[in-house]
Amino acid sequence: MVTVKGLSKRFGDLQAVDDVSFSIDDGEIFCLIGPNGAGKTTIIKSIAGLFEPDSGSIVVDGKDALKEPRAAKSLIGYIPDDPSVWSVMTGEEFMHFVGILFGVQSDVRAREVKRLLAEFDLLGIEGNYFESYSRGNKQKFSILAALLHKPRLLLVDEPIVGLDPLSARKAKELFQAFAHAGGAVLLVTHTLPVAEEIADRIGVIKHGRLAAQGTMDELRALAHLERTATLEDVYMKLAPDVA
Repeated sequence: MVTVKGLSKRFGDLQAVDDVSFSIDDGEIFCLIGPNGAGKTTIIKSIAGLFEPDSGSIVVDGKDALKEPRAAKSLIGYIPDDPSVWSVMTGEEFMHFVGILFGVQSDVRAREVKRLLAEFDLLGIEGNYFESYSRGNKQKFSILAALLHKPRLLLVDEPIVGLDPLSARKAKELFQAFAHAGGAVLLVTHTLPVAEEIADRIGVIKHGRLAAQGTMDELRALAHLERTATLEDVYMKLAPDVA
């Protein structure tokens, strides 16, 4: 679904991402974990087309994201870590706005918006302005808007922050259902239990480089740990300089 090869990005003297390569298959959830400033969000924003890489390639479902940016972006749903939206736009207007940007027909939008709002029990507050929503409800609208145009790849940056436990569970179920339906998910999170619970494979980012990647069993083997070791145990072995 997505192949990243030799991705590098520098901001002034900072090498944010350094020669990173990985791929995500259809039906797979791939999680990136690592310390603050390791380059995780830069990777996601580069795939989303918000940053232009200095070098490397990004291919989304056969579309070169650098040569065919609009075609690649049409296949992507992006959930940022900070759901910033115009404060005087309602939740429902925001979802329709996103749908229009992706060319979703009005009758389809009306049906899908209603269906998606029910997923997070947001029916009844969709007419309120964004400035009145809690951090968690803003995040819920952001998640649902990213699913509206039925993307093939979902980019998720810290999705659980601000969500209550029930909503966090629902968000994880939505990502799993998306993957089970054939989509691919790239998820960045500092919440290691979430990554361990839903990821098919996990990548560990350190200093802008992909230090390790694999299934939990493969990462346990790399870390020389027992099969009962948690992702936190694995992380502390593979990233000792940031423990």
